[in-house]
This record gives sequence, structure tokens and C-alpha cells, in this order.
Amino acid sequence: MALFEESVQVVPAPRRRMPRGTVLGIWALVVALAALLAMTFLPTSFVIQRPGPVYNTLGEARAADGTMVPLISVEGAQTYPTDGALDLLTVETVGNRERTPSWLELATAWFDPSRAVLPIDAVFPDGQTSEQRSEQSAFMMIDSQKEATAAALIELGYEVDAQLRVYGVIEDSASVGILEEGDVILAADGQAITDVDRLREIIQSLEGGPVPLTIERDGVEESVRITPQEVAGDDGETSWLIGVTLITDYDFPIDVAIQLNNVGGPSAGMMFALGIIDVLTPGELNGGESVAGTGTITADGEVGPIGGIRQKLYGARSAGAEWFLAPQSNCDEVVGHVPDGLRVFSVGDLDDALAALDAIAGDGDLDALPACESVVAAR
Repeated sequence: MALFEESVQVVPAPRRRMPRGTVLGIWALVVALAALLAMTFLPTSFVIQRPGPVYNTLGEARAADGTMVPLISVEGAQTYPTDGALDLLTVETVGNRERTPSWLELATAWFDPSRAVLPIDAVFPDGQTSEQRSEQSAFMMIDSQKEATAAALIELGYEVDAQLRVYGVIEDSASVGILEEGDVILAADGQAITDVDRLREIIQSLEGGPVPLTIERDGVEESVRITPQEVAGDDGETSWLIGVTLITDYDFPIDVAIQLNNVGGPSAGMMFALGIIDVLTPGELNGGESVAGTGTITADGEVGPIGGIRQKLYGARSAGAEWFLAPQSNCDEVVGHVPDGLRVFSVGDLDDALAALDAIAGDGDLDALPACESVVAAR
């Protein structure tokens, strides 16, 4: 029995064609994937800032030899137990001039509220090497620790004497061969000097004329004269510079050591000061609560603005903080960007920060404390 008739011709069914819209969609997807792949390797001119490590000023930090030591230690005065946290925040930068983030990384960061995309020139100024940036950051950290220690001890009633010390001499500047690292500037044009601003005022007032300085070098007073160089600023204004990096040094009545490696910049100043005060006073300044904060500080207790405030808010919340002390001058960047579960108070000086901690520790009237929303509204 035949299964097929030889005279019967089998014709295959016609193949169905894809709808035109489907074909276009597939090609669009292929092109998009190819473009995305290409963009991954294209250079960019941006970097990403994200929350960095969080350090409890009341806790421990890793020393240069790898051992864990108290972040703040004091010798020469009575110290007291602490509890809870007074966290300082840091910001990490993803990318540099040698390796910038990919476009894919940038696109992801755009939609992450804890990250910020910034032009590379805003973080790594053109002409500044990575080594120079690291040196500048380290200098600012050292300066902030000294200012914080002075602010804390003055707040506690200690007598603190200040002096202006040469931290470094800039290459090819007017001070080369005249000033040296470690020199203490005692007077300028016959006037006693203890801070950078006053020295700067005197230099500008001489309008390019030689600046007579009285310095102390290796315990011996000397008189020198420096003819400043005229330098044009980014705003077109010119100023007279002697070409040194200066740091305000202090004669502290007790020894305060702050141990924090691989962290730079001045923004931890306020939290250093609060940590020192807590170590030197009975009871817990924070009531045992977890409090975070940021802000520069001067010896007279003024709290100044910092960068990366939004990233630090998210870093604080991730570390478990419920309270955040923010510089009053950063409030515009804070409003509308506070993560859930974090309450932010505005501080203009060290007394404001201590008042906030007192309210947190003693279940005080938190609503009476200044908040960034009220500060911005007042403006």
C-alpha cells in the first residue's frame, strides 16, 4: 500500500513575515546596545562623588602600623567614658584625570540620590597633579585637627596661645631662600600676627612694597624682608603674594592626639571638637545616641560649609545615625534631600552643636532647635 501518491506534489506553507514594527524594534535594540557598548569605552569629563567611610570620633581607628587605637586620645587631663557615636562623614570620588567613569556609570549615578556627577575640573583643577591634591588635602586635615582642638579646649576654659607657622614654601615664589618650613611669623610691618587673614591684609596694604617680617627660627628671632609677587586671580582681580602655605599652630596645655589615616580635607573639624569635649567631660555628650555631623571649625568655634553634604547625609543614615548636625551655610543643599529616618539640625557655631546634643541627650525640645527648613525660609 502506498503512503503517498507519486502524482501528488506537496507545497510547503508560506513563511510568515515579521511585522514591520517588530523588525524596527529589534534593529533599534541592536543599535542601542551597540551605542551603549561604544559609550562604555568613550572618555568622559566627569567624576562621581558617593558616600565614603564613616568614622566614630568616640571609637577607634586603624593606625599606620595596622593596629586599632582610639581615634581621639588625651594625655595630661582627666578623661571620661563615652557611649554612642559622634560620626564624621567622608566622600569618595570615583574617577580622576587618568581614568574617568564610563557613560554607563554616569547614567547610573544620575538616578542615585546618594551620588553626584560633577565636572572633573571642579574636583581636579586643571594643572594640579594628584600628588599636589593629596598634599593639599593632608594639609587641610592637619589644620582642621589643630583648629578643632583649639575650639574644644577654649570652650572648656583652657588658655590656648596661637602662632602662625610656615607649613611650606611654594616653588619659585617670593619667599624662596628667605622663609623655611617651620618658621614662626611673629610680626609683619611691626604688627603682631597670629592669623593668616591679618597677615594678608598687611601684605595687600603695602601694595607690592617689601614686607618686613619678624620670624622665629629654631628658637631665635630674625628680621627678614620679602617683596611679594603680583598674581591675577580667576576673577581678574590682582593680589600680592609672598608664596607660602601657612598653618595656625597652637600651644596646647594638654596633649590631644587625633588618629585618622588616609582621610583629608577640613570638613571633620566640628565633629573632632565635639569628640574632644565628650572625652574631657563627665557623662555622654550625645546621651549615648548615634549622631553624625560635618562642618569645618575655627578656633573661635565658627562652623563653616563643606562639600558633598548630600552624600554625607546618606552616609550617616547608612551608618545608623538618627540625628545629623549640618552647617547652617549648607542648608540650601540639605532641604529636600534628607533620607528617611534622619533628622537634621542647623548649626552656625560650636555652641549650636552643643545645644543640639544637649537636647538629644536629655529629651529636650527638639522642635525648638534650628532646622535647615527654617533657615532657608528665613532667607
